[in-house]
Amino acid sequence: MRVLFVCLGNICRSPTAEGIARHQLQEAGLGRRVEVASAGTGDWHVGKPPDRRAQQAAKARGYDLSLLRGQQVSADDFHEYDLILAMDHANLADLKRLQPADAKAELDLFLRRYGAAVEQVPDPYYGGADGFDHVLDLVEFGCRGLVNEVKGRP
Repeated sequence: MRVLFVCLGNICRSPTAEGIARHQLQEAGLGRRVEVASAGTGDWHVGKPPDRRAQQAAKARGYDLSLLRGQQVSADDFHEYDLILAMDHANLADLKRLQPADAKAELDLFLRRYGAAVEQVPDPYYGGADGFDHVLDLVEFGCRGLVNEVKGRP
């Protein structure tokens, strides 16, 4: 199974989801069954590492995002991934506009898919450190849902 997490710039939310999902899947013994990656709908941060605040918040909880680099969603992603998870409604709308007619990937809103109390992962970029901690809380919840989904698949 191949999963792509998507936010706007691929420097805060989606790389956080990639790092946490990889960690949780590995801990559950599912690391070889699922490949995860992240991308942004915009191209501003292609090739750049995640925001230092996102890295610091993640590192405080045991997740290393330092090797990740920003990339932009491409039309090929809709054929290469099985599941593309958007962080918010705007990203989901952008993905639907980019989605080729013959795409194989299933699109969904990350938190909605896994039954969170909120549907969107808010963008912490223009806020303080507490925003990054809140993103971590939400993404950890969502990634636990992903792990459970993978466990339930043949």
